[in-house]
This record gives sequence, structure tokens and C-alpha cells, in this order.
Amino acid sequence: MTLTQEPDRYVSFKDIDCAGNSKLLMVMLKKHLEDPAKNNAFWEMFTDKLGKAERGETVNGIQIDELFLIHAYINNLQEFFEDHEDDEAMALLKKIERECC
Repeated sequence: MTLTQEPDRYVSFKDIDCAGNSKLLMVMLKKHLEDPAKNNAFWEMFTDKLGKAERGETVNGIQIDELFLIHAYINNLQEFFEDHEDDEAMALLKKIERECC
């Protein structure tokens, strides 16, 4: 590579379904949040942002998607899935973190 050549930073994402895996993780989260005992004001705010992302709306003037939310709230998601002993969701979260964030 020469100094004038721009690197293609996304080439490593080839054949990785970041969007699909992110949507799947949000489905897993929503199943938990259907239980009022697992929901609170934080997760209600998160769910509101997720709904806006799914509808293609902006949040504070920013176009977001599921992957953006996972990246922004990865520690909260990790703690939530650990607290509720959801190993499948934890594995998917780690996969998304490793491959997509």
C-alpha cells in the first residue's frame, strides 16, 4: 500500500451479518423485557430508542440502528444478559462485539 492509497477498513466485514445478528440480539432482549420484573426505566428508554431505530427515525438528530445501540450500550447489555443467565444471548453479544464493533 502506498501512502496515497486509502485503506478499505470494511473489507474484514465481508460475509459477516452484523445487521442480522444485531436484530436477532434485540429480539432476544425484547423477550426478556416482556417480563415486568426484568424491566425498569433504563430499559424503557432503551426500548424507545430501539423502536425509533426500527422505524428509521432519528434519535437526537442521529440516524441509529440496532448495531449502534449495541455498541453504545454494550456494557449494559452484557450485565443484563449475565444477570438473567442468558448464555445464548451472551454468546451472540460477544460475537457481535468481536466481529462488528
